[in-house]
Amino acid sequence: MLFEWVKKVKQEIPEFAAFIDFITVTGLRFEEGLNAYNLVVELTRSGRLDEYYNAEQHILEHFRFKNLFLRKTKKAFMSYAPKELIKEIGSKDSPLTKDMIIKRIQRLRLKQRFADLREFYASYSTKCLRQPEIDFVQGRISATVFMRNYFNPTWITDLKDRALKNAGELLNL
Repeated sequence: MLFEWVKKVKQEIPEFAAFIDFITVTGLRFEEGLNAYNLVVELTRSGRLDEYYNAEQHILEHFRFKNLFLRKTKKAFMSYAPKELIKEIGSKDSPLTKDMIIKRIQRLRLKQRFADLREFYASYSTKCLRQPEIDFVQGRISATVFMRNYFNPTWITDLKDRALKNAGELLNL
């Protein structure tokens, strides 16, 4: 079961706990999640986290880093994340690498379940978010649709409240 996998990884490799929580509450793909996690670490260390994380709205603004998050077919525009989790990630001394994560999990003789976490996020989020909102948060829309139809601060406030409620529930599972 997925929860057993999460618990085992967090117990056996505690330095990955914040990353696992981050992937769980944002629904990001593994590589996007890794890029976002490392960007939080890097920008916190340089005192520039506000260039990426809008603390008032609890939004990671991926669209500001197009080269990392807006690829041809895979996109992530923004993610909602609790301040406490971002603060915890920002306190880390060094970034994580893809190989580091994959190899440490393989040593535990466990499968990589990051795609399952993304799928679980989408399924679970139906409790708080509508399908178009889940598609938006998970980057399954085009950039032009995003700018034309979704980037509305009034709408985002309502979405923020429900997305953060969803994140809190996911962290407490």
